[in-house]
Amino acid sequence: MSVVPHARRVGAIASLAAISVAGLATAASAHVTANPKTAEQGSYAKVAFRVPNERDNASTTKVVVHLPTEHPLSSVSVRPVPGWKVKVEKSKLPEPIKTHGGELTEAVTKITWSGGEIEPGRFEEFDVSMGRLPTDTDQMIFKADQTYSNGEVVKWEEEPPAEGAEEPEHPAPVLRLTPEGGTETAGLTAQTKPAEKTSASSDDGTARLLGGIGIAVGVVGIGVGGLGLTRARSRA
Repeated sequence: MSVVPHARRVGAIASLAAISVAGLATAASAHVTANPKTAEQGSYAKVAFRVPNERDNASTTKVVVHLPTEHPLSSVSVRPVPGWKVKVEKSKLPEPIKTHGGELTEAVTKITWSGGEIEPGRFEEFDVSMGRLPTDTDQMIFKADQTYSNGEVVKWEEEPPAEGAEEPEHPAPVLRLTPEGGTETAGLTAQTKPAEKTSASSDDGTARLLGGIGIAVGVVGIGVGGLGLTRARSRA
């Protein structure tokens, strides 16, 4: 039996496996996310909202991030993004909240970036400095709206799933909050507001990509083993 057909079959299997890995990587990194993933309760932190463009035939032209009203923040500021206009909106709170600086009667509840463009195959990050982070919850959920040039609006608003449950199709960006002084975070301490841009941590897409590569390698191994067994039987 000729070796050439075997080589071609192995190549085809490897190609299919590579395509599967690419698909897994795309699916894992296509969500709007908050980076870094964690910050310390009671601290100030810089959060980058990472927005990838998911469409091949349209660009992202507007991004809206909703700040949770159940955990209002006394300090919110945004870093300018070249080519984009930003609008920060405040809302009056149902009840005043006591803070270190006094009493908080209104807080930022929505930030809108518009006028720019995220082309297909690209992403943009929108930095927000915020604090002090709440101490009575272990997470903050930031619902987001992504508008495309064709008029489509994707709402990233589904809450994170319970442990072991399947991830929703449009999960909202989540910032996990760790106990004060418990672990080192990418933000600064509660006494210092962030002044310089720090690199955002990579999301869990890397872990999923590595898992996909492992699956692909397994597929190739099974294919090669099957071809070898067939060849051995034909010789027999």
